[in-house]
Amino acid sequence: MSYASEYAATAPERSAIDAAEGIVVLEFGTGWCGHCRAAQPALQQALAGRDGVRHIKVEDGRGRPLGRSFGVKLWPTLVVLRDGEEVARLVRPADEEIQRTLGSL
Repeated sequence: MSYASEYAATAPERSAIDAAEGIVVLEFGTGWCGHCRAAQPALQQALAGRDGVRHIKVEDGRGRPLGRSFGVKLWPTLVVLRDGEEVARLVRPADEEIQRTLGSL
């Protein structure tokens, strides 16, 4: 599984994220956020053909514990994890940042 097109209304538990094996790109945002929508083509391109990378889109906002546990303040925020450990973080990234960071996975 690579690119996920929709934000999940129900977030996975933090313990499940921490226990995930391999590379996970955790994306926090919302479907109505202009910055989030603008980042989607670059994300889709960067994740194309990367079947070993798991992309999880989580709808974020007030009272959403997963985003708060990762200290998310702006959307989109991409948290890249390898075997449950954070290895990169992109906040409102430019297309080039997305390509450079995800292209190196």
